[in-house]
Amino acid sequence: MPKSIRIHANGGPEVLRWEDVAVGDPGPGEARVRHTAIGVNYIDTYHRSGLYKLALPTGLGSEAAGIVEAVGAGVDWVAAGDRVAYCGGPLGAYSEARVMPADRLVKLPNEVSDRSAACLMLKGLTVQYLFRQTYRLKAGDTILFHAAAGGVGLIACQWARALGVTMIGTVGSDAKAALAKENGCAHTIVYTRENFVERVKALTGGKGVPVVYDGIGKDTFPASLDCVSPRGMWVLFGASSGAVPPFDMMLLAQKGSLFATRPTLFSYAVDRASTTRMADELFALVLAGKIKSEARQRFALKDAASAHRALESRATTGATVLMP
Repeated sequence: MPKSIRIHANGGPEVLRWEDVAVGDPGPGEARVRHTAIGVNYIDTYHRSGLYKLALPTGLGSEAAGIVEAVGAGVDWVAAGDRVAYCGGPLGAYSEARVMPADRLVKLPNEVSDRSAACLMLKGLTVQYLFRQTYRLKAGDTILFHAAAGGVGLIACQWARALGVTMIGTVGSDAKAALAKENGCAHTIVYTRENFVERVKALTGGKGVPVVYDGIGKDTFPASLDCVSPRGMWVLFGASSGAVPPFDMMLLAQKGSLFATRPTLFSYAVDRASTTRMADELFALVLAGKIKSEARQRFALKDAASAHRALESRATTGATVLMP
């Protein structure tokens, strides 16, 4: 019987359980997928801890690559034997095999490995909606991106370079700064010893940037707003340091009539058509050699708790995958 990581209570990594699960045949609109690589994302820790409330017990994980084993009635866009990847849909990617909605599946180009796909889908599509839809970047723009050496950040570095965008990135150490620069980040700020607002103002001649992409949250607020130029945008797409507290909207007026948004990937990748369009743009850059993403940390699926500990301690760079 296939194995899966599940939780029966919220808490630390110790609540992750390695359990047998029954995986049946796919019904109409569904597919059964045998996983070959599974992506680990910070949102998984929110689900585990209870920051994002779920009905328990539940599986975890929303990103993986694998092989289609069977499809249900009405599914004609993938077939048994196809290599696929996905992000989104019902939780449960931390498993050896699962049945899931087939409309979440994207066929993989032959040139993209399963491990790369498990690193690329959620993180790469996140950068796609941030850079191409939430605030559409153009060549010559200068931006601030927090956590530039993280899984999303390293893809952002490369995508910014491909677009001709000057990216300023915050990082936690000199080693992470070097990694971000290697991937295309033009300027790095080591936030543990530098004031990132002062550095951004210095790098932009006091003007600030038209957009700040912030996946950190509490620790970078409200300072992120001080980096935004008048009528610019603060994009809060995550909260790895904790939730931003409620604030008076007049703060946005006082800091230059700023725009603020809290987008999520799943408000953009809402159906098969939109997900496929986003993935096509991502994979085109991968096939052109402009974006590369390989797992910098690998754990056995049964050791998912260790992966969570590493992620939450900020001991990781780039992407982390679980191997069934």
